[in-house]
Amino acid sequence: MKKIYYEKIGRKYIPVKEYDSDFMDSYPQGAHLVVCKLGSTSKKYSIDPDYAAMIAAGTVAQDAICDAIIKASELKPTKQPLTTEQVTAWNNLKKSFGDDMCGLQGVSTYECVDAGIKAMMVAAEQLMKNPVVKNAFEQFLLVAKLTKEHN
Repeated sequence: MKKIYYEKIGRKYIPVKEYDSDFMDSYPQGAHLVVCKLGSTSKKYSIDPDYAAMIAAGTVAQDAICDAIIKASELKPTKQPLTTEQVTAWNNLKKSFGDDMCGLQGVSTYECVDAGIKAMMVAAEQLMKNPVVKNAFEQFLLVAKLTKEHN
């Protein structure tokens, strides 16, 4: 479905954007992973199907990983505040700085997690070169499928 979006400029409507669902939903040749979560959809292109479960698990856990990194990278006082006044002052500082208390700069937490997921994929690819590891992984996938709870 094609849809054209218009913007009113003066008394006229002028086309400014065009959306084509056929184009947006098309995929290049290869294996791809689409993970839909409440409020977001993640698409990974040209993945190795052997790692689809691991990549999907990393993608599903991405928000939790980001939250953990943000929490772990918060600025903390070098000494624990000893007085009630110091605790109040520290809490006021955290409240006034908000999200800026996070210690990461330059890249977003999502970019860091994405780099971590890619590193997991490279490490898994190296491990899967060993036939014993590959066999164990296939057995793990079989057991995981057999024991998976269906909602």
